[in-house]
Amino acid sequence: MKIYTENILISTKGNNDIIDLTNLIKKVIHNSKIKDGILTIFAVGSTVGVTTIEYEPGLRKDLPELLEKIIPKDKIYHHDNTWQDGNGYAHLRSSLMGTSLSVPIENGAAEFGTWQQPIIIDFDNRPRERKIICKIIGE
Repeated sequence: MKIYTENILISTKGNNDIIDLTNLIKKVIHNSKIKDGILTIFAVGSTVGVTTIEYEPGLRKDLPELLEKIIPKDKIYHHDNTWQDGNGYAHLRSSLMGTSLSVPIENGAAEFGTWQQPIIIDFDNRPRERKIICKIIGE
C-alpha cells in the first residue's frame, strides 16, 4: 500500500467563485503513479466547499442561486455579531456542503462520470489563497 500527498494552492475571488479541479486532479493522480486506490480532496478552511457538478455556465449560476435561497448573505448571523467580519453565511454554506470529497481511482484515473467535475467553491466575502490537500491511498 502506498500513500501519496500533494498540495495545490489556488487563488480565489471569493463570493461563490467556482473553480474546476479536473485537470489539477488528473495531474496529482499522474504524479502519484498509483493505479488503483482512493483519492481524498480536502479544502483547508471553514468558508470553502468541495463537491462535483457539471461544470457548465448554467449550473455555475444555479448553485450560488440555490445557496443564496438556503443561506442568504444579507441576513445577520450570530457569527457576524461575534467577529464583525460579515461572513457567517460563508461558514454555514461550507458546513452544509462539506470540505472534502473521496473519489475512487481505477487504472490510474479518477472515476468521475462524463458530466461530473470536481470543484471548489469559495463562499467567503473576499479573495483567498486556498490550500487543497490531495491524498491518495492505493497501489
